[in-house]
Amino acid sequence: MPEALQPYKRTATFTEATVPAALLNEHSTKEGAWGLIHVEEGRLRYLVTDPRRPPLVRELTPESAPMLVEPTILHRVEPLGPVRFHIQFLRAET
Repeated sequence: MPEALQPYKRTATFTEATVPAALLNEHSTKEGAWGLIHVEEGRLRYLVTDPRRPPLVRELTPESAPMLVEPTILHRVEPLGPVRFHIQFLRAET
């Protein structure tokens, strides 16, 4: 991860009922856009599905560190029961 990343956007807090379908399916961030997934309550599974990376499956909780999402790498999330989470987006200073 580049050192000089700055936050530029934050999503609303999602629940298992309000998580957008796009996040449940394979998707990626744009070139230069990093994400940090913050779980506020409950559990969320994060899966890297991109053929350019080894498969990765992590269970995220409020106690775990925020999950870093690399630019352009395919991934998706799965709520594991009741959950509350948001995503903070970062990019290099210009």
